[in-house]
Amino acid sequence: MKKQIFIYPILIFTLIFTGCSKNDPPTPVNEEELITTMTVTLSPVGGGSDIILKTVDMDGDGGNEPVITVNGVTGNEVSLTVGTSYEGSIELLNESEDPAEDITEEVQEEAEEHQFFYTASSSLDVTTSYEDEDGDGNPIGVDFTLEANAASSGDLTFTLRHEPNKSAAGVSNGDITNAGGETDITETFSVTIEP
Repeated sequence: MKKQIFIYPILIFTLIFTGCSKNDPPTPVNEEELITTMTVTLSPVGGGSDIILKTVDMDGDGGNEPVITVNGVTGNEVSLTVGTSYEGSIELLNESEDPAEDITEEVQEEAEEHQFFYTASSSLDVTTSYEDEDGDGNPIGVDFTLEANAASSGDLTFTLRHEPNKSAAGVSNGDITNAGGETDITETFSVTIEP
């Protein structure tokens, strides 16, 4: 019995000092950047005017609503042309910095940890495809192609996920359902495809 009483204090003392070693390296913290502005540019293949979709939210996840514009006009209504292919690109900025910080570069540098998703409502006849990939051959989505198919209307949502599970079912094809991770920014636009 005396041996057990003597062993317990030594065991506790050993655990305390090995758990508090000053030689343990600090765990790096990868803080999320503030994204105030997302600009989606749709350029018609074969010529025509670019369509610029933009959302600006200077307080990030704060209480103020974002300002949404299409071609510089307030609102979220987008008109696309039936049978047209659009080359798409997405730019992310932190405009609370002066000069504005280009978050797109960080997304591309940390490509394995990011992926854009383009989610269309079932009533909207569009097809999207990724035009860029990370070092593992998985999509990033800063560059993409959008096909405006038949005349239709519905919502199109652009979402950037941080640390999605890119190997989960459907994720590499753009299905956000099993992606997991955290949403860095998302915005929905009302799209009409017309002849």
